[in-house]
Amino acid sequence: MKQEAFLPDDYRPADDEPFMNDRQTEYFRRKLLDWKSELLAGSRDTIEALQDGTRNIPDVNDRASEETDRALELRTRDRQRKLVSKIDAALRRIDEDEFGYCSVTGEPISLKRLDARPIATMSLEAQEKHERREKVHRDE
Repeated sequence: MKQEAFLPDDYRPADDEPFMNDRQTEYFRRKLLDWKSELLAGSRDTIEALQDGTRNIPDVNDRASEETDRALELRTRDRQRKLVSKIDAALRRIDEDEFGYCSVTGEPISLKRLDARPIATMSLEAQEKHERREKVHRDE
């Protein structure tokens, strides 16, 4: 495991520094870990609310509304669970020095894209091409 790089609180990756240097790598590692912590905390809160929230509601409409809300919350948490696995995959790519590079072209993914979506595995161009190809096959 690499030694943690010093990172000022106001650090933002810049295009004028070497791509995926230690500071950038540490920046994205921390960003991913913070994001994962937030998601896991939200999941814990949901589980506690679901356990505490079981109550007998006599009105059928109110009960249906509450069940709909619970189903929506569970669906949201399922999407977040999948997101956590993508975050874990991105952290593995950081550990393997593969983070930040397009899985299709091998070219660097833009820092702006990585900052907005640190789990990205493709450059914007490769992602757009992939989505166009998916749309064509879906329409057939």
